[in-house]
Amino acid sequence: MIFSTAALNAARRTAELNALADGPPVDVVVIGGGITGAGIALDAAARGLRVVCVDKHDLAFGTSRWSSKLVHGGLRYLATGNVGIARRSAIERGILMTRIAPHLVRAMPQLVPLLGAMRPRDRALVRTGFLAGDALRRLAGTPATVLPRSRRISPAQVAELAPTVRRDGLDGGLLAYDGQLIDDARLVAAVARTAAQHGAAILTYVAASHATGDTVTLTDQFSGESLQVSARAVINATGVWAADIDPALRLRPSRGTHLVFDAAAFGNPAAALTVPIPGELNRFVFAMPEQLGRVYLGLTDEEAPGPIPDVPQPTAAEVAFLLDTVNTALGTALDASDVRGAYAGLRPLIDTGSGHTADVSRNHAVVESGSGVFSVIGGKLTEYRHMAQDVLDRAVRQRALAAAPCRTRDLPLIGAPRNPGSPVPPAGLPASLVLRYGAEAANVLAAATCRRPDEPVAEGIDVLRAEFEYAVSHEGALTAADIVDRRTRIGLVAQDRDRVLDVAREFVSD
Repeated sequence: MIFSTAALNAARRTAELNALADGPPVDVVVIGGGITGAGIALDAAARGLRVVCVDKHDLAFGTSRWSSKLVHGGLRYLATGNVGIARRSAIERGILMTRIAPHLVRAMPQLVPLLGAMRPRDRALVRTGFLAGDALRRLAGTPATVLPRSRRISPAQVAELAPTVRRDGLDGGLLAYDGQLIDDARLVAAVARTAAQHGAAILTYVAASHATGDTVTLTDQFSGESLQVSARAVINATGVWAADIDPALRLRPSRGTHLVFDAAAFGNPAAALTVPIPGELNRFVFAMPEQLGRVYLGLTDEEAPGPIPDVPQPTAAEVAFLLDTVNTALGTALDASDVRGAYAGLRPLIDTGSGHTADVSRNHAVVESGSGVFSVIGGKLTEYRHMAQDVLDRAVRQRALAAAPCRTRDLPLIGAPRNPGSPVPPAGLPASLVLRYGAEAANVLAAATCRRPDEPVAEGIDVLRAEFEYAVSHEGALTAADIVDRRTRIGLVAQDRDRVLDVAREFVSD
């Protein structure tokens, strides 16, 4: 059964599971519903391949929802001499911002205040780095109208952008721009739905086991029923869990932690306050304005050995480190009582054997196991599309798949203005709705059948009841947790999560 709509829901999931059990072999099975797995599914479907993408949890359940919500231009990698990954990152950022997801990725002002404790040499290094970032942007072909040039600004401008910056010794600031996602989990959902729009089967809560180069056992986590699926290629895109599929893989996860604040704690900033980590070169913490009236402060880079948890937890030491670092730039110090929530994600770094995890390469690799499973490991969110193309090109070549060339460089995601399923939204829609859904915003309200669709799900939260319904009817949410923790990010603050969970349960059967 081939669908031509981008809507993911329980009925479609059931129909596609039934078709899989009764149908012929597929071309590609992708294991993992994070950003890389969803990207592979889209690439394969757009090439005309019959593809199934499965995840034992929800879309973006793992690392793909725990990022900084940034689409980095690769400046840090340029500073460490990794020109290749810096150039690729800048190119992929430009592709996202100008072609395939301009509704989800926007320019983020990045402000480094010039305080008295910052040595002239360090100021010069930051300025040089920002100028190199401008050069990367130009090299990638991203216009300054999309990502403005860096510049120096006055103390008054610093205070306007970041009102809580300390004033004593303030000598202006350096301002640059990078890409910021409205939300990483929403990017995953958009990529997965666009894959579905091109005929991919996206099956959440379906676990994969006993994978070989041409077969995999799939188990419905709800019914417990299993089936064996034959495929011409099986691709492992499970991130930090990749060794569960291929035990020969060697990964070295590192934990990145963020704290969640009310934006008022930072004076409702209009730029990401960027604070150098004392004693480190080219490492900063960022206090970034986010949706739902929040600021996310991150991030750490700590070794995370041992078993891989489903939901990693920040440590007290990481919380203290983030607070201590950002307080070096603030007029009034923040403490643990100001923290509204926290989250941590594990980076799927390739194990190179030594060194601090912050220095481990963010390059990716494609590895074929002895059983014939292709695994893509390492990498970073910004390069998900490139990673997907890389592993799929290899699978197409080595399995002689009849596939068209890669199309994803110019394939707009659902919600982008040029996607055929995304009409231009009319004026008068809530700004928060347009920020989250882009050109699809009007359809969120038009498709609603619930009571009071245009009312917020709770007082003071700018998410509408229609958005909860849309998460279920169009975005593949099957549980209340899917709605509050991934289709929206209300769940990042526990008190808010408790306030809306019963509302979410109105729309699902769990």
